[in-house]
Amino acid sequence: MPLGDGSLGTIGKTMEVIQKGNIKFGRNPSRILLIQLGDIGDIVWATPTFRAVGEAYPQAEVSLLLREGLGSLVQADPYIHRIFEIPRHEGNVLQKAQRQVDLIRALRRERFDLVIDLRLDDRGAFMALLTGAPRRVSLIDRTAVWRNRLFTHLVDPPPAPRRIYGAAEQSLQIVRGVGVKTRDATPKLWVDDETAGTVRCLLDREGISAMERWISINPFARWPYKEWDDEKWIRLVDWLWEEHTFAVVIVGSSQERERAACIKEKSRGTVFNLAGRTTLGELVGVLGASSLHIGVDSAAPHIAAAVDTPTITIYGPSDWLDWAPQGADHAVIAPDRECAPCHQKGCDGSGRSACLEELAVERVREKIQECLAGGIMRVHQGAHNG
Repeated sequence: MPLGDGSLGTIGKTMEVIQKGNIKFGRNPSRILLIQLGDIGDIVWATPTFRAVGEAYPQAEVSLLLREGLGSLVQADPYIHRIFEIPRHEGNVLQKAQRQVDLIRALRRERFDLVIDLRLDDRGAFMALLTGAPRRVSLIDRTAVWRNRLFTHLVDPPPAPRRIYGAAEQSLQIVRGVGVKTRDATPKLWVDDETAGTVRCLLDREGISAMERWISINPFARWPYKEWDDEKWIRLVDWLWEEHTFAVVIVGSSQERERAACIKEKSRGTVFNLAGRTTLGELVGVLGASSLHIGVDSAAPHIAAAVDTPTITIYGPSDWLDWAPQGADHAVIAPDRECAPCHQKGCDGSGRSACLEELAVERVREKIQECLAGGIMRVHQGAHNG
């Protein structure tokens, strides 16, 4: 099995290390498993990798291994043959063990001949080994050498000549090591016909389809230190309606539905609360039908951008250079502070971010006006089908 240019040596008897360049396997794989056990945003940013692998091996069946509940996000991806999900830790010990055993058996029955782990985490490494695949690839881990022993090939990409913005590079650099060419690093999501029909019915039933213009917002994040104050969102929603006659659709999880209801109740504008009302796949369709999405650093802006909906994203302590949607149709509101992005969980780990607390509604309004003047608003008819 020939290597690319250079080698870092051997880690274990069956280990070969790819330092740079491409590797050509003795035969093309027919069954490939990609492991991505990250959050929603990680999966969206990995879609260029799914696409690149599917295009590189058109004869192969490409499957995904994700965390439970995230499969509907990419169920319509034309490059994916099948989706497996790691079950949540629910039930008693025996029930948990049985679900894990069932998953491992299902994976082994597929007889994958190539497995690529797209993250440096322990669980993905063990799952790759348990598939029994003869070729297992990951990025080299210099902090946990034991993890490297679970793979047959490791990718150690050379330093990039320039910084590449966007999180897609994190997984694309791995598949380049096995000879996969990258033509497009833009995240993309699809909606199948059944889901698109469900979304149309939802928008009709709620009266959203009857609105001349509407935009979506997500005021919520998994972590409070990434959020903007709800009262400021209410003022922004009122301004959007009174100045621009934009109706607003709030999206979020079921846990955020009550907060969304409070924003709706206190607003003078026309507001629809869809928080917790959709699956992830249906959320893709809803955001694809929106003319503009405004939100904080969470999954929704990534999803919206992946269905070609323009976005305005409010950032605080996290790094917008790597995680914000790329392109002229996507704007960022970043803190003015020199300490940002600090990559901390709030100021000094306090869970509160002063840079977001001091962000004025007027600054967000100005960015919206700027984007509207630039003509980024788009009219979407129904769910987006890619």
